[in-house]
Amino acid sequence: MSHLAKAREVFDIELAALKAVRAQLDASFNLAVETIIAALKQRGKIVIVGIGKSGNVGQKIAATLTSTGSPAIVLNSVDALHGDLGIINDGDVIFALSYSGESDELLNLLPAIKRFAVKIISFTGNAKSSLARHSDLVLAVKVPKEACPFNLAPTSSTTAMLVMGDALAMAVLQARGFKQSDFAKYHPSGAIGRAMLLRVGEIMRQGERNAVAGEDILVREALMVMTRARSGSLAVVNARGKLAGVFTDGDFRRRMAEDANLLAQPLKSVMTRKPICVRQDALAVEALKIFDQRNIDDLIVVNAKNEPVGLIDSQDLPKLKIM
Repeated sequence: MSHLAKAREVFDIELAALKAVRAQLDASFNLAVETIIAALKQRGKIVIVGIGKSGNVGQKIAATLTSTGSPAIVLNSVDALHGDLGIINDGDVIFALSYSGESDELLNLLPAIKRFAVKIISFTGNAKSSLARHSDLVLAVKVPKEACPFNLAPTSSTTAMLVMGDALAMAVLQARGFKQSDFAKYHPSGAIGRAMLLRVGEIMRQGERNAVAGEDILVREALMVMTRARSGSLAVVNARGKLAGVFTDGDFRRRMAEDANLLAQPLKSVMTRKPICVRQDALAVEALKIFDQRNIDDLIVVNAKNEPVGLIDSQDLPKLKIM
């Protein structure tokens, strides 16, 4: 088997595992979400425990929960018995991760955890395991097989745990009404933070770099306006100064092959009407979403009166470090 064929086989096995785990979702998931929300409302937190690969997955689940407004922390199962158990408080929710449900280190920790008034939610592939029996809720992550050829190395099972954690985080996010503005508070740095905190008006080209012309001027004049602004597009306005259309250098090239008299045509006869635009007070992330969804190079920015006040050139985005 080639390396590429092996890679595809692993993908197929893990995709099948996720479908199997998805089919196991039941009312326990709803109860888990409600339990988490109730704890968070009482200023509780989520404490995640796991050994080996499950512990590594727990780190990612904790990071996702915390970054989306649900405070979570990882408790080392060994260190917990030597003082770190102090991070647990009454009212917390415990995520216990063990595919077999029989990990000694985790089972040894359970009696100490149960001294607190907490809810234990286990992620396990064995619904009859010792961990499952001592949990308040069980989220089944049983997979048909591991991607390991010996069915030993945790692969499909850890992927299933990770996705279950993501599913919980997103369900809790939705139920708590977590918004983009909330997300921005937890990501003030990096590309995500800049995109979430900046407004379109702060990143757009304006003034001499914003090409705007009336709909009655000729194409040859419009090209001069675009050249002076060093822009690949031009916002076309009507007599009242409202956005009426857009004309781009791509439009010019395409139409030039069909109309030898194009340079003498007024913009209103060749422009694209009802162009895609964005408000200047919108978040920069909204502009990014438009670029992702639409096949455009430039995005016209308008004010509340639908007057073009700026332009976002997709080539500027990497320089601004928001993509």
